[in-house]
Amino acid sequence: MSLDRPLIAAVRGLSEPELRRLVILAQDLLAKKGGRVPPAGARVTYRQEEVRCNKPTCTRCPHGPYWYAYWREDGRLRSRYLGSAKAGRPPGDATAASDPGAGRR
Repeated sequence: MSLDRPLIAAVRGLSEPELRRLVILAQDLLAKKGGRVPPAGARVTYRQEEVRCNKPTCTRCPHGPYWYAYWREDGRLRSRYLGSAKAGRPPGDATAASDPGAGRR
């Protein structure tokens, strides 16, 4: 699912306090839907990865790159998909138009 352009433009126009409220809302919704959210204070590592779909007829593997967040929780390694890296931005950076490899890893 992709987000429509007017929604993305509206989010980019939010002030810092409004963005913080949006993040809190999104984390709450993810928690209610069973999505993993790093606990407060967790050290999070961001990585770009290419993924294989393992379909026998696929001629375009691997797919991606995609951003993933990794952290440790209760002694287990947890991860969360953050989105496509094709936009060339590190995760959480709505303004930088940098090289995909220049982001946090």
